[in-house]
Amino acid sequence: QVQFVESGGGLVQPGGSLRLSCAFSGRELDYYAIGWFRQAPGKEREGLSCIDASGDGTYYSDSVKGRFTISRDNTKNTMYLQMNSLKPEDTAVYYCATVVKYGSMWEFGSWGQGTQVTVSS
Repeated sequence: QVQFVESGGGLVQPGGSLRLSCAFSGRELDYYAIGWFRQAPGKEREGLSCIDASGDGTYYSDSVKGRFTISRDNTKNTMYLQMNSLKPEDTAVYYCATVVKYGSMWEFGSWGQGTQVTVSS
């Protein structure tokens, strides 16, 4: 059974940084890509980034490319999302999840409970 536990969210000023962590478990994750999506109140779910099982291949949506960096440490069963140059529009609940499809259309499998990120002065 796949499980995810996100942490690291909080309140940060515009232009600041946060690093989210996602502890994952489940033997299937040795083979699946995992990633992050976010959802703000009243808005649709937005896929952000994903990383393949080996950690060598990554993908970023245009909205976070150049600002966010995804990484994965399989020895610690943990995925990270380093977020720099944060903007108020980055405010949302961030989730880690298995990624079934990515790019123009994202599809996710299992996901965690989420962690709140608020960017505000």
